[in-house]
Amino acid sequence: MKIIWENIFLAMAAFAILYFLLHKFAFSKLFAIMEQRRELVMSQMNEAAQTRQQAAAYVEDQKKALEQARQDAQEIIERSRQTSTKQAEQLMEQAKEEAIRLKTEAVRDIENEKNKAVEELRGELGTVSVQIASKLIGREVKKDQAQEELVDQYLKEVGGRA
Repeated sequence: MKIIWENIFLAMAAFAILYFLLHKFAFSKLFAIMEQRRELVMSQMNEAAQTRQQAAAYVEDQKKALEQARQDAQEIIERSRQTSTKQAEQLMEQAKEEAIRLKTEAVRDIENEKNKAVEELRGELGTVSVQIASKLIGREVKKDQAQEELVDQYLKEVGGRA
């Protein structure tokens, strides 16, 4: 095989001219496009990183919100328990007060009835005493103011000793 130096020289000159022309007209545009593409990829990577950070922050915020909601629910439950306990205590207190009131009214009613009965008995006792005295004395005793006062005084004495 024979080496033809002219062909090698012509191929090298053609390659140099082609390289010069590509460098002058194509490489700058190609490198600019490649640089734009690199910047686009870098910006997309930065956006993805920011989105990831935002998502992580959002997840963390949601966890905090969920924990806060749980705490709020526990507080509401505890307040409900306290309220129901207070209401139960109030109902018990009202029931006790009502029972005391009813008992007091019953005692007062009993006392009133007892006083009425005592007054009726005193009245009947006075009438019976006068009838007994009439029979004993053998004459009829008139009902007048003096006799009534005497009977009342007697009943007061008897009532005071009882």
